[in-house]
Amino acid sequence: MVVIGRPELCCRWKPEIEFQKNWRSLKMAEAHQAVAFQFTVTPDGIDLRLSHEALKQIYLSGLHSWKKKFIRFKNGVITGVYPASPSSWLIVVVGVMSTMYAKIDPSLGIIAKINRTLDTTGYMSSQTKNIVSGVLFGTGLWVALIITMRYSLKVLLSYHGWMFAEHGKMSRATRIWMCMVKIFSGRKPMLYSFQTSLPRLPVPAVKDTVNRYLESVRPLMKDEDFKRMTALAQDFAVNLGPRLQWYLKLKSWWATNYVSDWWEEYVYLRGRGPLMVNSNYYAMDLLYVIPTHLQAARAGNGIHAILLYRHKLDREEIKPILLLGSTVPLCSAQWERMFNTCRIPGEETDTIQHLRDSKHIVVFHKGRYFKVWLYHDGRLLKPREIEQQIQRILDDPSEPQAGEAKLAALTAGERVPWAKCRQAYFGRGKNKQSLDAVEKAAFFVTLDETEQGYREEDPDASMDSYAKSLLHGRCSDRWFDKSFTFIVFKNGKMGMNAEHSWADAPVVGHLWEYVMSTDCFQLGYAEDGHCKGDTNPNIPYPTRLQWDIPEECQDVIETSLNTANILASDVDFHSFPFHAFGKGLIKKCRTSPDAFVQLALQLAHYKDMGKFCLTYEASMTRLFREGRTETVRSCSSESCNFVLAMVDPTQTVKQKLRLFKIASEKHQHLYRLAMTGSGIDRHLFCLYVVSKYLAVDSPFLKEVLSEPWRLSTSQTPQQQVELFDLERNPEYVSSGGGFGPVADDGYGVSYILVGENLINFHISSKFSSPETDSHRFGKHLKQAMNDIMALFGFSSNSRKEFH
Repeated sequence: MVVIGRPELCCRWKPEIEFQKNWRSLKMAEAHQAVAFQFTVTPDGIDLRLSHEALKQIYLSGLHSWKKKFIRFKNGVITGVYPASPSSWLIVVVGVMSTMYAKIDPSLGIIAKINRTLDTTGYMSSQTKNIVSGVLFGTGLWVALIITMRYSLKVLLSYHGWMFAEHGKMSRATRIWMCMVKIFSGRKPMLYSFQTSLPRLPVPAVKDTVNRYLESVRPLMKDEDFKRMTALAQDFAVNLGPRLQWYLKLKSWWATNYVSDWWEEYVYLRGRGPLMVNSNYYAMDLLYVIPTHLQAARAGNGIHAILLYRHKLDREEIKPILLLGSTVPLCSAQWERMFNTCRIPGEETDTIQHLRDSKHIVVFHKGRYFKVWLYHDGRLLKPREIEQQIQRILDDPSEPQAGEAKLAALTAGERVPWAKCRQAYFGRGKNKQSLDAVEKAAFFVTLDETEQGYREEDPDASMDSYAKSLLHGRCSDRWFDKSFTFIVFKNGKMGMNAEHSWADAPVVGHLWEYVMSTDCFQLGYAEDGHCKGDTNPNIPYPTRLQWDIPEECQDVIETSLNTANILASDVDFHSFPFHAFGKGLIKKCRTSPDAFVQLALQLAHYKDMGKFCLTYEASMTRLFREGRTETVRSCSSESCNFVLAMVDPTQTVKQKLRLFKIASEKHQHLYRLAMTGSGIDRHLFCLYVVSKYLAVDSPFLKEVLSEPWRLSTSQTPQQQVELFDLERNPEYVSSGGGFGPVADDGYGVSYILVGENLINFHISSKFSSPETDSHRFGKHLKQAMNDIMALFGFSSNSRKEFH
C-alpha cells in the first residue's frame, strides 16, 4: 500500500497493513477458486483453463448433497414402516412363500384370486404367477400388520391413567399396559419413529373447561366479581360455547393438532411487538466451569458440537424422549426447524423460513458480519479449524460499514418498521445477498466483547449481568430472528438466545445439554487452552458481508435501537443458585419437587405483594402429536389456604403440613390434567379464535383472555442426565435459562433442579413498575423455600449432613 501526501497516514500500524495484504491476496485466491474454468479467445482458438481445485470442491459438495438425500430417503423408509422394519418384509414374504410350497394357503383364497387376475395377462408362466401372487399377498399382509401395530400403539398411548397413579405405586393393569406398549413399539426407534402412532390432542367438553376455569379464579375474585363471572361462564357454556365447540371438533378431526398452528400464528407470528425480552429466551453455560478462557477456542468447540448435533438430527439418530421407564414417547416434531431457520418479518404477520440444509454460519464481531463455510474438502471443519476461522475474525482490524454495526437492532425493535425496511432496502443487490446469508445460515454466532459468568467474589451482580447479556445484549449484537444465536464471550463463557415461535425451551435445552457435555467431556482442549488438533492454512478466510445501507434505513435502525434500549434498560433481572437444598431433600419429604417450588413461589409472591395473582406455569402436551404447551394455573384455592396458614402465627406446624400436602396434591393433579389434554387455557384460546372467524362476540372469552399473568413460571427440565455424571464431576452443573417478564407489573421466574442439591432461579421484572423488585422477590423466595422445608423438621445442620 502506497500513501502519498499526509505524513501522519504513513505511520499506520504495520501489522494492520500486512494483515490487509494477506486478506486481499487470500480473497483473490478464493475468487479464482470459485470459478471452475476460464477461457480466452485467441487467434489460434479458445484457450480453456480448468481449476482442478474448484472442480474438486464442486464434486465433493455434490457428493455431500447426494449422501444427505440418500440418508433422508432411507430414514423416510425406516420411519414410514415403523414399528416394523424393512427387513421384516422379507420375513413375511418368505413365510408366505414357504406355506405355499407346503401346499398350505395362508390367504384364505386371496392368493388364488390374485393368480387368476394375473392369468388374464397371458405373459407369465404358472410358476412366475405363483411367485408374484405370493409376493403381492405377503406385501399386503406386511402393510396390514404395520397398520394394525401402529393403530394398536396409538390406542395404547391414548391411555393416561398411569399419570394419575400414586407416586411409587404401579397397578397390575398399568404393568400389563406397559408391556403391551413395549411390544408394539418396535426396536431401536429413530427420532420421528413414533410420530404417526401418537394420539391426537383431545378437545375437552366446554362445561368441563368452564368449571375448571371458575375453580381456578375463585380465590382471586371477590364474591360479587365471581358471581358475575359465573353468570357469564354459564351463559357461554349453554349458548355460544357448543356452537364454537362444533367447529373446533371438526378441526380436531381434520388437523393433526387443533391448537398448535393457531398458537404459533396468533401468539407468536402475529405479535407486532419486539421479540427481544418479550418472546425470546436464553440458556446459560455451566455455572462454575470455564474449560478454556480463549474465546476462539471455546467458539471452535461449541460450534463443532452444535454441528455434530445437527448431523445426528439430519440422520434422525437422536433418540426420542421417552417417559415412564423408557416406555411412553413424546412428540419430536419441534426438532424439524432447529437449524437453517429464520423468522421473516411481515407487516401483518411474520413467517418462518426453513431450509433443508445450510453449509455456512454468520458470525458477528465488533459491528461486522462474516460468512464462515462449515465444510472443506467435502468434510465438516474440525474444532481447531473452526477456532482458526474465528481467530481470523477476531484479528481482523477492519471497521464496520455505514449502518452495519447496529443493523441487528432491526430484529430487536417493533416488527412493522423492520418489515417495511426489509422490503424497501434489502430486496436487491448486495443487501439482499448479505441478508440472505444471515437468514439462510445454519445459525447465528456472536463473539461478544464483554466478559460474563459467575464470579465468586460478586455472585449476584455477575449472574444478573450474565442473564441480561444473554437476554438482550447491546440490542444490536444478536440476530433475534434466527432460530438461535450462539454467543461466546471474551473470557470463554458461552450461552444462547433462542427465538420462541419454532419450538419451546425443552427442545433447545436438549441441544444445549449435548453441546456443553460434548464440549467438555468429548472434544476437550489442549494444555494451552486451544482446541485439539492442527490448523489448516488452506481453508479460505471468512468472507465479510457487504452492505449498502442508505441514510433513510439508518434512521429506522436508530429508531429500532432506541425502542430496544428502552425495553432492555427496563429489565430488572436476578439470577442466583439456591444451595440450601435441592430435589434430593425435597423427595425425602415425599412430595413433588415441582409442587414444592411452586408453593414456595406462591408464598414468596404473597409476602412480596400482599395478595394472590393469576399464575402461569408452562406444561407440555407432547404426549400428543404436534403438541406444544398448556398452562397450569398454579394459584389454586388449596395453595392460597396453605399460604395464608404460613403467614398466620396461630396455625400449628401440623396444620400447615396438612394444608401443604393438600395443595401439593392439587398442584400435581392440575399438572397431570394439563399434560393429558384437559387443560383450560389452550381450549379457551381456540374457542376465542373460532369466535373471531365467525365474527361473534363473547364477553366471557374476551374477559378470560385479557386477564394478565402477573406471575409467569417455567421449570427447565434436565433431559439427558447421563451426559453429566455429577457424582464424579460435581462442579459441572448447569445454570439453566430464563426469560423476560410477561406482565409489566409482574414477575417471570424460571428454575432448574440440578442434581440432588442445587436449584438455579432466574427472576425477571421491570424497573418501571413500582410494585416489583426482582432482588426483593428473590429474598422472599429463598425464605419461603427454607420456611417450607422447616415444616418437615429439616434444620440447616441436617441439610448440611444430607449434602
